[in-house]
Amino acid sequence: MIVFDLKCEGQGHVFEAWFGSSADYADQKERGLLACPLCGDTRIGKALMAPAVAAKSNQRREIVPSQQQQQQQQQPAAAETAPVAAGPDEAKMCALVEALADAQKKVLEGSTWVGRGFAEQARAMHYGEQDKGSIHGEVAPAEAKALAEEGINVAQLPFPVIPPEAKN
Repeated sequence: MIVFDLKCEGQGHVFEAWFGSSADYADQKERGLLACPLCGDTRIGKALMAPAVAAKSNQRREIVPSQQQQQQQQQPAAAETAPVAAGPDEAKMCALVEALADAQKKVLEGSTWVGRGFAEQARAMHYGEQDKGSIHGEVAPAEAKALAEEGINVAQLPFPVIPPEAKN
């Protein structure tokens, strides 16, 4: 798994996304499957990321906030805020991500992969043209929104799903 910071062009929202590989990211971007979770914008690109470089174990550095950072800390929060957390507990974060991946795996155990036929089959089940069942597949963000507006229950999966025909 690889994690990228992504940014929508419309509002400049930065968010984190996990992919099986860099190629998976490129493929999903090319097919228009990426969307901002805050505004739904599908014009997505990679945001700048700071590399995770560990300091030498025998050195410590003092972090001195800039004047701008000090001023920002003293000012009240802007109207648009989001809950965030920071901390050195990487093991806890990894355990949470693993639990989320396990939950997705359990949800998909009884589900059938329908690929790009997802919207068509979801509508057929919703309107009684096909027996109801649990399915998963691919759909463009605009189509997912249209399904929801029709009253069809859909949910974006937190992790990408490798189609059965692409598995080794």
